[in-house]
Amino acid sequence: MLEAVDLSRLGLEFGGGSVAGAVAGFAAKKAAKLLAVVVVAQLALFRFLETREVIAVDWAALSEGVSAALAAGDGGTPGWVSTLLSTLSVSAGFTTGFLIGFHRG
Repeated sequence: MLEAVDLSRLGLEFGGGSVAGAVAGFAAKKAAKLLAVVVVAQLALFRFLETREVIAVDWAALSEGVSAALAAGDGGTPGWVSTLLSTLSVSAGFTTGFLIGFHRG
């Protein structure tokens, strides 16, 4: 069974997945930091404008909207097991690289 596996191709897929994952992880961390700054700045601006009585923010409705969005993402798990198994070598390398890139980013 081991001779049916092309080790050079497996290594190339794992290595390529690692590089792609590292780049994606680095970019994801930078994007997450930027998104956090934008969200905090927006909430601070809302709060500032509310204290100056320029706008009126319904914080309860805002919280309910966030809760509803989070609840909508809790759908059932699709049949992803066979897809994961067919791309295991690339996805393992991608995941490893993603975690390294996210950690260093």
